[in-house]
Amino acid sequence: MSSFPPLKPAELPADAVEVGRIADAWGVKGWFKVQAHSASPEALFAAPQWYLQPSEKGAKTFSGTVLLEPRQTRTHSDAIVASAQGVEDRNAAEALRGARIFVSRAFFPQTAEDEYYWVDLIGLDVVNREGVALGRVRELLSTGPQTVLVLAYEEDGKARERMIPFVSAFVDKVDLPGKSITVDWQPDY
Repeated sequence: MSSFPPLKPAELPADAVEVGRIADAWGVKGWFKVQAHSASPEALFAAPQWYLQPSEKGAKTFSGTVLLEPRQTRTHSDAIVASAQGVEDRNAAEALRGARIFVSRAFFPQTAEDEYYWVDLIGLDVVNREGVALGRVRELLSTGPQTVLVLAYEEDGKARERMIPFVSAFVDKVDLPGKSITVDWQPDY
């Protein structure tokens, strides 16, 4: 009935950021559900091209990076659904299940002053006002009322973790070009 969707091999752009995954087929006409990595997935809606890579686990129906051109992307209830060129029926949509979706950073909306994309904060070095290194941002957690920086550092030859609320009361400065964050925090907190 259906063949695997015709996907073109592509080169992942240097500024590509993973923005979501294809969760499952939706309906019988080739639509699929998308699990966005952001509560505000504007880049997913704005990008005319998505770059797909297979999931790290599970069945892989393609390899490398391929190009997918979305026709329509919209919210439906509490999910995001999309259709794309060449994905014409449920079987073709199911073949994409688990694929990781990347878009070029050029399609991200501009941030306001003192707003940052999480992806830009990961890997930054964190120091306190006294210049003491507290660790490197490994990930960020949303705890509801605030976001928390999760830092990785080493002490006594052991890998450790430190958490600092990412709020103005503790964060003095984010220096993206300098790849650092200055905080009002002590190592023994």
